Amino acid sequence: MDIKKKKELIEEWKNRRPEMGVISFRCKSTGESFLGISKDTKADYNSNRFKLFTGTHPNKRMQELWQQYGEEGFVFVVLKVLKYEDPQEDHTDELEVLRELCFAEDSQARRIWK
Repeated sequence: MDIKKKKELIEEWKNRRPEMGVISFRCKSTGESFLGISKDTKADYNSNRFKLFTGTHPNKRMQELWQQYGEEGFVFVVLKVLKYEDPQEDHTDELEVLRELCFAEDSQARRIWK
């Protein structure tokens, strides 16, 4: 790959606009929900799934439920999507506000990550 093409690809990556928001894994059988903020919902979904499949997820309760009910026992949803302009800007505070709104709507929900 030539240097010009490589620079173009790097610039595209820096300026991509992944979907940001609040993600939820909900166990169908128990109704337990696990919420997290995400700067890239698709990547975080895949990351959580991988950790759950390999038995290495840091949320022990979520891991237990996954082992008991399997992937088909869960529903993955993006609860809230953050609208933003600058992909380089840190949107953590805005995402945390959205997550708190989701917690207010579901008092039984827990955080995916501690």
